[in-house]
Amino acid sequence: MLVAATSSSKSLNIGKSNDIVPKLLPPQAYLSFSHYHSSCPDLEAIIHRRLQAWFNKDYTLAASLIRLHFHDCAVRGCDASILLNSRGSERSAEASKTLRGYRVIDDIKKQIEIKCPKTVSCADILTVAARDATVRVGGPFWEVPFGRKDGKISIDREANRIVPQGYENVTTLIKLFESLGLNELDLVILSGSHTIGRSNCQAIQNRLYNFNGTSRPDPSLDTNYLKTLKTKCSKAYNIVDLDGTTPRTFDVAYYNNLKKKMGLLSTDQSLYSNERTSNFVEMFASQPSLFYDQFAVSMVKLGNVGVLTRPNEGEIRSNCNFVNRY
Repeated sequence: MLVAATSSSKSLNIGKSNDIVPKLLPPQAYLSFSHYHSSCPDLEAIIHRRLQAWFNKDYTLAASLIRLHFHDCAVRGCDASILLNSRGSERSAEASKTLRGYRVIDDIKKQIEIKCPKTVSCADILTVAARDATVRVGGPFWEVPFGRKDGKISIDREANRIVPQGYENVTTLIKLFESLGLNELDLVILSGSHTIGRSNCQAIQNRLYNFNGTSRPDPSLDTNYLKTLKTKCSKAYNIVDLDGTTPRTFDVAYYNNLKKKMGLLSTDQSLYSNERTSNFVEMFASQPSLFYDQFAVSMVKLGNVGVLTRPNEGEIRSNCNFVNRY
């Protein structure tokens, strides 16, 4: 789009280098805190009430929703593509097999559709759910801007190729975060969400018994912690806490555990062994308030990754599991 000259200016020579072209705003610039103020004013209250009901039945869902949000945003941006339930979708990928929280989002969407039909995106619901889940476990509150639309494409191969599985090195993780518009600080901060949550023991079998094909445990594991994990993970399908000291509390114990060689996943422990990220681990381990505040900042950045906001992008799904048929 070209802007015509005013009567007091010289005529523009259309098509040449002095054309005035309005700068295209980034997609996240179209998000707004007031997006649903008139169309669905009770949105956040509905989400909050339904989440509290679910958390009261199962507190572990809080960590699951934060993880579900990250998996969504890591592949094609925060467009709720992880929620699409079809053969060959991200949801069916090997990288997604331990994800939980789908029923929670479906329940919330059902209640919202009753009050505000065809108005609120599944992407916005999942983003708010991750925020409220953080608050529920003692983490920070932040305002969520709205206006994301839901994507129509979801491919299992992309999830398997992109989403970290717990054994990647720091260089690989940094490259992933940079591709999302995030940095090394965001990597260390968002990894701190492992202060809550759990993992299946299958993810750490190699660390316990055959690290890098050596037929020995990972030498970066504390010996006492190794013994504890072998006991808890006597079967590969058992579940173990990501934070071995205060698994139900949103705190900096996760970072202090890394300093004690008690990171559960290789990706966790490598944050302290790599010089590009170790200083951040040291900083957050000793400054809980800094971690608390920065976590909110990095979660806002994560929630803005690859959002669909322009008129010709995405849709508002009526059912989070399927693209619209109309």
